Amino acid sequence: MNAAIIVAGGSGERSGLSGGKQLAIVAGRPVLYHTITAFVSCDAIDAIVVVVHPERIEEYRVAAVTPIASPKLVCVTGGGDSRQESVARGLAEVPAGADVIAIHDGARPLVTPALIAEAIDTLGADGSLAGVVVGHPSYDTLKQVDAEHRVTGTLDRASVWAAQTPQVFRAPVLRRAYESAEAEGFTGTDDASLVEHAGGLVRMMAGPRDNIKVTVPEDMLIVERILRARAEGAGNG
Repeated sequence: MNAAIIVAGGSGERSGLSGGKQLAIVAGRPVLYHTITAFVSCDAIDAIVVVVHPERIEEYRVAAVTPIASPKLVCVTGGGDSRQESVARGLAEVPAGADVIAIHDGARPLVTPALIAEAIDTLGADGSLAGVVVGHPSYDTLKQVDAEHRVTGTLDRASVWAAQTPQVFRAPVLRRAYESAEAEGFTGTDDASLVEHAGGLVRMMAGPRDNIKVTVPEDMLIVERILRARAEGAGNG
């Protein structure tokens, strides 16, 4: 069984969007609705847990979950004070029989079923891997700076990737990594960093650059155009 945790528990204060970015309307539906739909439409995913703001569970359920009406949606649960805690709460709701768990940002609505399936297949093809992270190589020069933003060095961009989601892991390894992080008081910057900290081997997989995370209002314009173009392309097909 392959399961997914879609994390939508943040407050979205930086977005400047009324009601937060997860429920902001784009192409006629909430951002989170589009994200969940991609996972529901992926044949490689069997079960989905959605983690939302703990004080807005019913609001999120009515706006973005119930309209999809899929048996794959096994649970909508409240998140924690941090993303790491929110994922941990989602993990507690994932069916015990899951072999693979994909974790995805609810605010990345341009993810496709094909990309999700490819990440799962990439993990399955290499038994040495604990996880696979979708991202892309850095195309910009990266500067290292101090607390005053003074440049202290220039990183070799050939060895630097921007990590996105989905991030796909073998379920037992991911669960152990979260348990270890909690026991040690370790805080990672993403799910893969917890698995890496626990000694797991993680591989990057190139994904499309349009797999953006809605962060500011301008991002909504990009998402709107791409979703509309995809819908028109499907209609013409």
